[in-house]
Amino acid sequence: MKVIQYKTMIDEDGKNILVKEKSGYYPDVNFDRLDHPARISYMMRSVFHADKLAEEYSWLLALDNKSKLIGAFELSHGTVNSSLLGMREIFVKLCLCGAASFVIVHNHPSGDPEPSPMDIKVTKKISKAGTLMGIPLLDHIIIGTGSSCSLRETGVLTDEINMPDEIDEE
Repeated sequence: MKVIQYKTMIDEDGKNILVKEKSGYYPDVNFDRLDHPARISYMMRSVFHADKLAEEYSWLLALDNKSKLIGAFELSHGTVNSSLLGMREIFVKLCLCGAASFVIVHNHPSGDPEPSPMDIKVTKKISKAGTLMGIPLLDHIIIGTGSSCSLRETGVLTDEINMPDEIDEE
């Protein structure tokens, strides 16, 4: 799988622009689409080492209409137990790269992927904004040590989105 990491910068006119930070091909992540929480978790562990980080990080995965990864953004790098997510920053990035949908991922350095009340509140807020923007939030995945938690699978995200219950064999 090819993973392109982007960031946003401000151009000489003071406008946000998309800048390719780096890209890499990860042959052990051998699937095209990020259409299931297990695939997303595996990719985040393999590419970003999300299960081994000492501080909380949050990422935005921008997807096309076939759940193929357009690009990944680091949204925030916080402390041992928190990181901030800005609604504006999420949707600026999604609009600049032409995303059709997206996934939010963050790690819990404690190793326990159980969502906090704040995780649930923020997920619902981001989901509502995504619906209004026409760019749906497919899932919010929390990476722990050896396991992860999909907020769609736990029922926090309940709107009808085309995330299958099982992985399609390719």
